[in-house]
Amino acid sequence: MTTSTGHKPAGSLMLIAGILLISANMRAPITGIAPLLETIRTTFGLATTEAGALTTLPLLAFALTSPFAVLLAREYGLERSLFIALVMTAVGIALRSVGRVEYLFLGTAVIGVGIAIANVLLPSLLKRDFPHKVAAMTSAYALTAGLFAAIASSLAVPIATLPGSGWGWALGAIIVLPLAAMAVWLPQLTKHTAPAKGTATPPHGGRIWRSGLAWQVTLFLGCNSMIYYTVIAWLPTILTDAGYSTAAAGSLHGISQLATAAPGLFLGAIIGRLRDQRALAFGFAITTGLSVLGFVVFPQTAVIWAITFGCSSSAVFILGLAFVSMRAANAHQAAGLSAMAQFVGYLLAATAPPIIGLLHDRLDSWTAPLITCSVVCGVMAVIGMLAGRSRHIFEGTSLQGATVH
Repeated sequence: MTTSTGHKPAGSLMLIAGILLISANMRAPITGIAPLLETIRTTFGLATTEAGALTTLPLLAFALTSPFAVLLAREYGLERSLFIALVMTAVGIALRSVGRVEYLFLGTAVIGVGIAIANVLLPSLLKRDFPHKVAAMTSAYALTAGLFAAIASSLAVPIATLPGSGWGWALGAIIVLPLAAMAVWLPQLTKHTAPAKGTATPPHGGRIWRSGLAWQVTLFLGCNSMIYYTVIAWLPTILTDAGYSTAAAGSLHGISQLATAAPGLFLGAIIGRLRDQRALAFGFAITTGLSVLGFVVFPQTAVIWAITFGCSSSAVFILGLAFVSMRAANAHQAAGLSAMAQFVGYLLAATAPPIIGLLHDRLDSWTAPLITCSVVCGVMAVIGMLAGRSRHIFEGTSLQGATVH
């Protein structure tokens, strides 16, 4: 298997640039639509629930596509599969920007498939080429993903309001990200590397699905995804309803995205030093819930809640990903748990934005929907206390040499 030592310096720089450019596509195409959601809803006469589906579709694509990405990589190799992911993302962005409602939804779904493939396979690539720097490279691509998501959110409204422009141009502008990544990634297409053993495989049931600990990890990630994608979808609308301009709401949305990168700079080192992670899981989940409440109780200080929400929800996500590895006894269990968590978690997350949008339509207020989100955060905190215990999933596997508490 090729490692980082097998690359010449120039080749390594191109590889790193390619990885970072791929990561720039992980969030921006999805989060960039949120500041324009109200405009799109008005343009096509969509109900709030229907508009929320523009956030739901990528999540459904994540759930249905992510576990099968490994099969694509086994057939075509990591390098070509990642290129396919970029092509699909670019095609989806182009379709979504045409200006017709059917292409808006179709393009959004295609974007979700592309991002899902990259989301599963990029960590496998890091294990291959940077086996001793996985944490550093993961932090780097998480930081890049957050940065470009913030840029996409902040620039969406300004681009849409340019003379002769509109929401279609604003969404279409994001296509520069997959195109740039494809250009830099071209030299990697000469390689054909199989995915790492720990890559998520298609869900197939088995004993891991009957493990209480596996469900605790899965629901911890699932609850966080429900809250994160709900806030990402509706935050600009929540803020404009509270009196902010569309441009200011988009900027605050961008600040929240930028804040998601912060925990990646320090949390990984902390997690491994703790005997268990119950306090971290509980604390970050509660902080996420409080920040959601802050948007409705003290909307005048929304910048504080945007930063707090971005940091705390990202910290929960990082913890959840760590639990997938830490609670498994071996790579096989980790792959099964990863598939389970992604499949169930994203399916749960896909239900939240439309339901919260429907609740808002019925009550004509964001108070009850945001309180509901905070309650879910409370449930997540309890689940986090369980998932954060120092335990392993038993699946008929020998744990020789491992410490089980």
